[in-house]
Amino acid sequence: MLKKTIYFLLAIIITSCGSQRDFAINEKGKATSYREEISKTAQKVTDYALQFQGVKYKYGGTNKKGMDCSGLVYTSFLSENIELPRISRDMAKQGMAIRTQDIKVGDLVFFSTSRSSNRINHVGLVVEILPGSVNFIHSTSSLGVIVSSLNEKYWNAAYVTARRIL
Repeated sequence: MLKKTIYFLLAIIITSCGSQRDFAINEKGKATSYREEISKTAQKVTDYALQFQGVKYKYGGTNKKGMDCSGLVYTSFLSENIELPRISRDMAKQGMAIRTQDIKVGDLVFFSTSRSSNRINHVGLVVEILPGSVNFIHSTSSLGVIVSSLNEKYWNAAYVTARRIL
């Protein structure tokens, strides 16, 4: 019985050590890091994007009057003098392809939301990494600029790839 209790306690200690967050969004809406240093540029780009949370969707929009998904990413990177293509499928050709498990704050995630095509038509900017969850900011036609999780059924099914620009 004592042996089982010791194994049980060891299991709790081991698993509790692994449940610490790597990144979080602090109370000021800024992406922060617990274990890894987020590059200053990634921090600035994500902070810039987060200020648009709640802005309504507007096709072709790039400001607080309205924003589409690629406009949000384009504008956020441009705030740090990094020019990307304006269309999500063209953005997906930039930078370096990365595995899902290697995604970091500041990376781009790409989606195909069309049932009839596998063509990339949506992009988001990663703002938070939690154990088992990648959170990204993007603009949807129904809700405007929001933060979603790659674990959400819809986004997980539509996910195509991730790219690192920074």
